[in-house]
Amino acid sequence: MFLTISTTGTPERPATDLGFLLHKHPDRSQTFSTSHGTAHVFYPEASAERCTAALLLEVDPIALVRKGKGKGRGGAPDAALAQYVNDRPYAASSLLSVAMSTVFKSALSGACKAMPERAAAPMELRIEVPALPARGGAELVRKLFGPLGWTRVEAVAVPLDEKFPQWGDSRYVRLVLEGELRLADALRQLYVLLPVLDDAKHYWVAPDEVDKLLRAGEGWLAEHPEQKLITSRYLARRWGLTRQAMERLELVRLAESDDLDVESVDNAVDEGSDTEERPVPLAVRRREAILAALTAAGASRVLDLGCGQGQLVQALLKDVRFTEIVGLDVSMRALTIASRRLKLDRLGERQAARVTLRQGSLTYTDKRLKGYDAAVLSEVVEHLDPERLPALEFAVFGSARPRTVLVTTPNVEYNVRWESLPAGHARHSDHRFEWTRTEFRAWAAAVAARHGYTVEFVPVGPDDPEVGPPTQMAVFTAATTEPATAAAGTAARGTETEKEAKAA
Repeated sequence: MFLTISTTGTPERPATDLGFLLHKHPDRSQTFSTSHGTAHVFYPEASAERCTAALLLEVDPIALVRKGKGKGRGGAPDAALAQYVNDRPYAASSLLSVAMSTVFKSALSGACKAMPERAAAPMELRIEVPALPARGGAELVRKLFGPLGWTRVEAVAVPLDEKFPQWGDSRYVRLVLEGELRLADALRQLYVLLPVLDDAKHYWVAPDEVDKLLRAGEGWLAEHPEQKLITSRYLARRWGLTRQAMERLELVRLAESDDLDVESVDNAVDEGSDTEERPVPLAVRRREAILAALTAAGASRVLDLGCGQGQLVQALLKDVRFTEIVGLDVSMRALTIASRRLKLDRLGERQAARVTLRQGSLTYTDKRLKGYDAAVLSEVVEHLDPERLPALEFAVFGSARPRTVLVTTPNVEYNVRWESLPAGHARHSDHRFEWTRTEFRAWAAAVAARHGYTVEFVPVGPDDPEVGPPTQMAVFTAATTEPATAAAGTAARGTETEKEAKAA
């Protein structure tokens, strides 16, 4: 198996910087042992103007067959001869992906101590794979790589035999990719898509493959138009794992799109007002209402659950009364954007000590979230399927149990006041539901009763006498002492809910 990575450069930024990013010196070849053979890294050319790194994987067919037999599944075919005579040693597949993860481990993670700025920036790349199995043909190759930022995706079918063109094309293509991407992003794409195109894996697909897929697919898989096909093939069509991966990708997609799309919808609606002055955007009013409620509650240590890209965390950081602020989100991309928004790398020591960004899911209990004065769920609950709400309820009110919890959510009754919103449409395409005031109050009252809280309701935005405010906020306050019966009931229900959440 063979793969080349090329880039161009200038005397100021020589192409041989590629050696730093790959952590492989251009002046010598290196050899690495893998579970199925030997990987070689060498540089056919290395100058300031152009540099090419080559990865050659020599597969041991006998070792491959033996390991396939030992696994029991996912190994070589049953026919004795076919076990040794096949395309595995020659065509790019999951074997090459595994070799890449071993040989280019640091490059895949985007780490480079010598040149961190170079590793974080896009660079001109040309990647070539001479023999790539493609079940779906050249068209599928273009569908998979086309949306990922490459300016050129060339997949040329390899004929079965050049001397006999009437035999047609084989299932192999010669792949050439050209474009300006981060090296880590390009390698992660290859790591996932090589076995996807081969549509086979040489090893048994275990549950930890879901985590590997999401790590390698961070930043591109959640929005890919062929996400379902990629996920299914990568996980060897194991439906349970595929469903789990798709659910997690959906959460990532919601988290990445929520802050941008919801605020743009809210702002666009507000701009339709007849007032002469431009009104305060609803997103800003929400944050103001949240800050006022937190101040009234005397909270100093605050959780922003589902923090997205950090707008509320930024507002909290400006107020010295909030001494510890934790932003939690399922999306690493959203947290990265939040970190940039907050300029965490430039904050002074005292300011930086006040804020922490963490990755986590709101439907799972998390010991790190216990002991805080307040938690905020701003425009979060409506993005979950209703059957997932009990898991969120237990994780926040039953397990973390802050003294104060603020929940904001749209008031669907107010939608009729917005001419720009078609009848029957939700404010955001990702909303699983939008509650009336009665529905929201019933849910909040039940949650408060189950977990020993009291609850009050605060309108956010103009409070229309007929349809109410555009946003409704519930302020939950924990009772000083939780009644024993309520505590026992909460514990019982919490255990069941926690089990459901873990099972989900």
